[in-house]
Amino acid sequence: MERISLNFAENIYEPGDIIRHVYFPEAGIISLLTAVGERSLLEVGIVGNEGMVGLPIFLGVKTSNNRAIVQGVGFAMRMTTANSQTGCLSDGSLPRLLQRYTHSLMSQISQSAVCNRFHSIESRLARWLLMTRDRMMSEEFRITQEFLSNMLGVRREAVNKAATSLQQNQLIRYSRGHLSILNRAGLEAAACRCYFSIKEEYEKSMKT
Repeated sequence: MERISLNFAENIYEPGDIIRHVYFPEAGIISLLTAVGERSLLEVGIVGNEGMVGLPIFLGVKTSNNRAIVQGVGFAMRMTTANSQTGCLSDGSLPRLLQRYTHSLMSQISQSAVCNRFHSIESRLARWLLMTRDRMMSEEFRITQEFLSNMLGVRREAVNKAATSLQQNQLIRYSRGHLSILNRAGLEAAACRCYFSIKEEYEKSMKT
């Protein structure tokens, strides 16, 4: 494995790319995005220091179906696909950990799909900010309006309205692409139950 930097907005994979490396973030976030039509993207999952990017390799698939892009700067341990496949054939802990993480990521994706369908933009934004904070381990991070729009699957005007509401309630401060969480407890109260469901499912799956 080699340690590499994760640079903001860096593409890790594009849809259809052959997966030549897998990534284990130590700090930072890699977002998984799926195309919706020809121009729009929607975030379907986020990976931080709890997981791995390149999971299709573990499932026997050689290409990426998503765009994987760095949303939070940091570092990751990178391993070649060949070495990761060898590791997964061993009797060590890696295969068992990846089995549990696969379940956790599937739970995150399915819960997020329900959230996007039934919950308000403001509560979805609060959920995503909390998930980002947990993985970045920081109250401050960089975020663009374009990515927030992709993450929520709505127009920028709707993103601005939701962010403004959270800011007026003194839960966050957002200016020129930089966001600070001012009140964690208040943000948890504003978020939907999906945040806690995703977090609890991950903790449960990694303990079994």
